Amino acid sequence: MNLDRRSFLRLTAIAGGGFVLGLYEQPFAHAQARKRSGPPPLETRAFVRIAPDGTVTILAKNPEAGQGAKTQLPMLIAEEMDVDWKHVRVEQAKGEDKLYGFQFLGGSMATPMNWTPMRQVGAAWRQMLVSAAAATWSVPESECSTRAGRVLHSASGRSAGYGELVAKAATLTPPALDSVKLKSAADYTIIGTSRSGVDTPAIVTGEPIFGIDVEVPGMLHAILHKCPVFGGKVKSANTEVIAKLPGVRKVLIVDGTLTSDPILPLNPGLEPGVAILADTWWQAQNARASLNVEWDYGAGTFQSSEAFAQQAEEALQKPFDQTLRTYGDAEGQLQKAAKVLTATYSYPFLPHNTLEPQGSTASFKDGTLELWSTTQDPATLRRITARLTGIPESAVTVHMMRAGGAFGRRFVNDDDVEAAWLSKQVGRPVKVTWSREDDMTHDSYRPAATFGLKAGLDARGGILAWRQHYVTFGDGKRTINSGGIDPNEFPAGYTPAFLLGLSNSIPFRTRTGPLRAPGANGNAFVLQSFLDELAHAAGRDPLDLQLELLSRTPAAGFTPQPDNPSSLNPERMRGVLQMVAEKSNWRNRKTEKGYGMGIACFFCHLSYFAQVAEVTVNEQNQISVHRIWAVGDVGSHVINPRSAENLTLGGIIDAMSQMQQEITFVKGQVNEENFDQQPLMRMRQVPKIEVSFRTSDFSPTGLGEPMLPPTIPAITNAVFAATGKRIRTLPIKRSGFTFSPNLAKES
Repeated sequence: MNLDRRSFLRLTAIAGGGFVLGLYEQPFAHAQARKRSGPPPLETRAFVRIAPDGTVTILAKNPEAGQGAKTQLPMLIAEEMDVDWKHVRVEQAKGEDKLYGFQFLGGSMATPMNWTPMRQVGAAWRQMLVSAAAATWSVPESECSTRAGRVLHSASGRSAGYGELVAKAATLTPPALDSVKLKSAADYTIIGTSRSGVDTPAIVTGEPIFGIDVEVPGMLHAILHKCPVFGGKVKSANTEVIAKLPGVRKVLIVDGTLTSDPILPLNPGLEPGVAILADTWWQAQNARASLNVEWDYGAGTFQSSEAFAQQAEEALQKPFDQTLRTYGDAEGQLQKAAKVLTATYSYPFLPHNTLEPQGSTASFKDGTLELWSTTQDPATLRRITARLTGIPESAVTVHMMRAGGAFGRRFVNDDDVEAAWLSKQVGRPVKVTWSREDDMTHDSYRPAATFGLKAGLDARGGILAWRQHYVTFGDGKRTINSGGIDPNEFPAGYTPAFLLGLSNSIPFRTRTGPLRAPGANGNAFVLQSFLDELAHAAGRDPLDLQLELLSRTPAAGFTPQPDNPSSLNPERMRGVLQMVAEKSNWRNRKTEKGYGMGIACFFCHLSYFAQVAEVTVNEQNQISVHRIWAVGDVGSHVINPRSAENLTLGGIIDAMSQMQQEITFVKGQVNEENFDQQPLMRMRQVPKIEVSFRTSDFSPTGLGEPMLPPTIPAITNAVFAATGKRIRTLPIKRSGFTFSPNLAKES
């Protein structure tokens, strides 16, 4: 993200003797930009407070859900300010985009969007403090330097702490951000060093920092019992009986505000149901057990996983609804191929399974709304709750609480909508907490998809043509939320001929949305598995096949663009593949029954990851994953190595959990309700994971998602190497496999 002349710095005094430096946008330019293109351009604003004792408080502007942005972004500011990290305090900013700019958790975008702006704000602070010291001492600024929160004048031996200089700095004109001098990487003392999360002490001591911990005086606890079929409404309910149960204060029939569009938006509105408000959550939940509801199930009862599978199979036999990408006459080249392979792959609907269920606290009073939320998108939350409650956005305050996992689920602010609506109805603060069953059966699911694949090989085993038929849900013109496919995903552009068609005519009437590494989390399994199939059919090493593809001259429209990080850079992909092959000793892998190694790579969210998995499979088709080697290229700097390693480990384990999970439907109702039906990896099943990073000469990119996609095909390809059986359908139980319950016994 670039900062231009529309942005400037302002320094103001705050209570307690400190000062705050913020990045603001000039109102005129802001208005002009809005007039030209609708919403204002994304800007980044960071705030810093310096106390008289030199303590530096940095406001973390982005939501935090375990990805580390609350630590990492302040590290960038502190680095360029040249302060000692032990003197830094971090506070969570409120959700207020007009003040703090683009506040957003998702897409692994915190690093690429903030790498330069956060450093520029820190450098601006440093320059102003140097100017203040030079003016105080009547010396040239060029003779002054900084170190660990002090300005130094070596010629005279004088020095002053930042706390001593901040009042003077407040009288100076802030520098233009594009003029500030940034540190050389060789001088970094914070970037590239491992730092514990700023919330870690609070987490391990149980301090109330998560959304589920919020307590507001006078609040009621609420649950909203929703129809098992999404969008179904209440016909009748024994509300009078429930209202008399212990602790229950109010029972409401909620008609809801859901959109009637079958292609549901990410935030479709308030779901109908029966709300129970009580003195405690446990009382509300216990009262639910006595609730008898007669439902009007509505239009969603047609939904059936068995029918979906049949419709997908039929769609594969028909022409595409749309052609998304074609070049090189794939159909003609397939007819000329020495060998042709076909395969059908599929993956299921998936829940998000955040360990902290959905929940929000709201207080509506005197035409204002206050929310304590774990949202990933506070700007959208302010907009939709303002519309729901009939107040201006400026009357909504969002306190961003730490979330116990997000993974895309908290883009959907349904829990916040419930809390806001109920608080307005009862005139008291309301805390909504979903049960695990609520969360799993009313999620915004990762869409399922089916792929029909066909590829041709030449006489020497090279890929001639690739044909891909992608089948998902929609109305034939529009695809359901997060159900699309990127037509540029590798190997597109690196095969001589390519054809990608879309069929999106299967109707669906339940909310869907992004899941960690949207699109890539399923497509990598399909594309990297089929590449592995082609390599084995050609009698070639799968690594060599991928390296050969990445060495080809790309097709028109796929030429790497060094200034466009969203364009695949084949050298970076080759680099992580070659490095992971070296780390895992891939070239010398053994071949024996029941043992296998698999390799996979993927480019998504501006970053590159390659992985090798080592597995054994016993006679009961129980898979033990013994080791995974992971190599990532996230640019020139890994800002916080400890956090980066933790994120990579978590993403790989998350992928292994996804391999066991699915959401299925019967008559519109979700079958899976809790973790007994959606297994998560246990510690005793987790392999040894070795994480390495390859440095490249590009700006740093994010790490929340890109390690997840290649994990699944690395493991399934290893299973094929061990057994000769190809997993083409997820979850793995659909292909007859399970993970061994205890890795130690299998080792």
